Amino acid sequence: MSNTEALWEARVAELWSAFDDYAPEAFVARLDLLASELAPGSAIALFERGAAQDSTGHPDLAVPLYQAALDIGLTGLRRRRAVIQMASSLRNLGNPLRAAELLTVELETANDDLDGAVRAFLALALVDLGREREAVAISLEALSRYLPRYNRSLARYARHLTEASR
Repeated sequence: MSNTEALWEARVAELWSAFDDYAPEAFVARLDLLASELAPGSAIALFERGAAQDSTGHPDLAVPLYQAALDIGLTGLRRRRAVIQMASSLRNLGNPLRAAELLTVELETANDDLDGAVRAFLALALVDLGREREAVAISLEALSRYLPRYNRSLARYARHLTEASR
């Protein structure tokens, strides 16, 4: 990462850390201004703009920005965050099936610190689809990774719930 990119990333991180200090429209305007410093059609800029819209209550405006960022080839942690955030927005917009599809694929393609978030949002989508047992199983499996004890037992119970719901 170049010095210029690092400085831009630091400015974006600083803006996000001050999110609560801004009115929604002012935050989006500040983020849009930062995003405009990147090359036209930048996947990173599209993602950040989508996240700003999403965080200020406009999932309908966020989804096309996330999709465009992914279509262009967003990579790394931002790609995974875009999938999670887009799925959450789709669920909020009344499309839990598409959200569940995206998150199910995401669980199969990565393994990192965001796995718990993927599982949590997948569980929410499954509840909306009337698949509560499966949602509980996914939640328990995610939780089992963070417990100091009973990890194997809880993971085994989660698998049993999943198998029983098939």
